[in-house]
Amino acid sequence: MRRFLNEFLECFRIAEAQIRANKLRSVLTALGVIIGIVAVTLMGTAIRGIDAGFQNSLAMLGDDVLYVQRFPWGPVDDFWNYLNRPAFTPAQAERLNRVIAHTENTLLAVAVPVAQRATTVKIDDAKLSGVFTLGVTADYERLNTAEYQLGRFFNEAESNAGREVCVLGADVAEALFPNRSPLAAVVQFNGHPFTVVGVFAKQGAFLGLFSFDNLAVIPISAYAKFFSVRDQNAQIRVKVRDKTRLADAREELTGALRLVRGQLPGERDNFSINGQQAFKAQLDPIKQGIALAGLFITGLSLFVGAIGIMNITFVSVKERTKEIGTRKALGARRRSILMQFLIEAVSICLIGGVVGMVVSFLLFLGIRAGAPNFPVEFSAGLVVVSVIVSVLTGIVSGFAPAWGASRLDPVVALRYE
Repeated sequence: MRRFLNEFLECFRIAEAQIRANKLRSVLTALGVIIGIVAVTLMGTAIRGIDAGFQNSLAMLGDDVLYVQRFPWGPVDDFWNYLNRPAFTPAQAERLNRVIAHTENTLLAVAVPVAQRATTVKIDDAKLSGVFTLGVTADYERLNTAEYQLGRFFNEAESNAGREVCVLGADVAEALFPNRSPLAAVVQFNGHPFTVVGVFAKQGAFLGLFSFDNLAVIPISAYAKFFSVRDQNAQIRVKVRDKTRLADAREELTGALRLVRGQLPGERDNFSINGQQAFKAQLDPIKQGIALAGLFITGLSLFVGAIGIMNITFVSVKERTKEIGTRKALGARRRSILMQFLIEAVSICLIGGVVGMVVSFLLFLGIRAGAPNFPVEFSAGLVVVSVIVSVLTGIVSGFAPAWGASRLDPVVALRYE
């Protein structure tokens, strides 16, 4: 064991001396590995970030909330059938809540009617168009996972009385009230006055497409005074008591909805029940495709780097053929020669790997600073993977020339010119 350790240390010193003696060549050789490690690390960072972004977006939908709508979240086989389905109304949500209340051991907690439309919100000279406005009951707070930056949600008395109050999303409040608190201010929704009672904390965007911060929520009874609640985009959101039994809750909700909507046995459901899993099923293949494409691209980068290492190691073996012959003539073992060139190749790859990780981290910080909403996530796991990849690249690319060097005949090697 001690002899092997001494051989290893001696081979390491020789490899270090060769790298120092050929600094420029070593740097140019490591450049391929640096590019490969940067590609691996950035791709891993992007994939982790995209996955985290997907998970955060799905969390916004709620893993214990079912969405009752006309259309399913996915491809449809009969568009006109879905389009002609009757709209959902607040009265249906009320009847559904009565059914839930009279069902023993129900898995459903509460049903909330949701009417929605884009409105223009204005105060004085400040105006914001395209604000996603929801009309809901006070029970919406039981479904909503958002925290509050200021104020509160409207209560049941305000909801039942149709009080003209509202809760604004963070972006809406920031745009309309840049220098003062929006609480108790009166804003106009398409010209209709509403008093601000709360502001949601920042929530972010759903898959980078729809911002939950460009949002306003008002009582549905007040919404009904100015807008239609029988709109075809209306829906009912139902909170489930036990999210581990989501399939059973969906079946219970199907039966309750058929009763509420007066459907006869044998009739096709005139509603769709959607949930987080529907989106997840569609997003998983996309994530897998991105990951495979990323692995292919980074694999090519590392392959090019490995070819460069192998080529330079072959050149190094040729240049030092006489040295190899001399060492073998003096009693050096094959494993010592093999180890010498492997250590040299792995050392260059490790240097390239460390530089590549530093460059990747700096790029990561630059992306975070320049595009804070872009989903990127750096982790210690990526550092470990980069080190392992660097070592494996050095071993794989350096083994063939190192093996050839260890098999040289000392007599032939000494006569090499």
